[in-house]
Amino acid sequence: METRPWTSGQATRSAFIVPDGLRGRLAGRLMLRMNRQDEVAALLGVRPGERVLEIGYGPGGLVRRLTRTPAGRVCGVDPSPEMRAMAVKHAPRAELRLGSAADTGFGDAEFDCVVSVNSVALWPCLESGLDELRRVTRPGGRVLIAWHGGRRPPRVARRFRLPDDQLRRVEDGLRRRFADVTRRELTELTAFTARR
Repeated sequence: METRPWTSGQATRSAFIVPDGLRGRLAGRLMLRMNRQDEVAALLGVRPGERVLEIGYGPGGLVRRLTRTPAGRVCGVDPSPEMRAMAVKHAPRAELRLGSAADTGFGDAEFDCVVSVNSVALWPCLESGLDELRRVTRPGGRVLIAWHGGRRPPRVARRFRLPDDQLRRVEDGLRRRFADVTRRELTELTAFTARR
């Protein structure tokens, strides 16, 4: 499947954008291996009974971790049927749907926490995705967006780091829609947190 991420505007068929077939399954396995989620889960700080949505759950590493928190409901959207099949095996208790950052299919103010890790740079339209995150987050709710980077990114992930101007676009877009926007450099991720 071909798509045009907002970060480049160029059509691509990368197995990491909408994983499909054997290449997609291999990409999913690599994602499970490379993406450590403990710092993200700690930063998100899910409280008892909260409703959590992951945008771009991929093979299910973080969504599996989120089902082990005291969350009352864990949901996710991803555009890849291949990733949904993998994620359902890793997180059978989560409600996993096909969808995108710009069209989650969930209702207004449905979630206490919305999180997206290593998918924001792949969205076709940053603005549409951020609008949707705001719409599905309840007033007072939290949003966390993270991308490859951080203090000590693994060698293989360094080439995926976003340039400063694109990181500023993410931060500025969050500031236009949310309050208390903070940028943090985690070990392997650059993370933005915000409150609606």
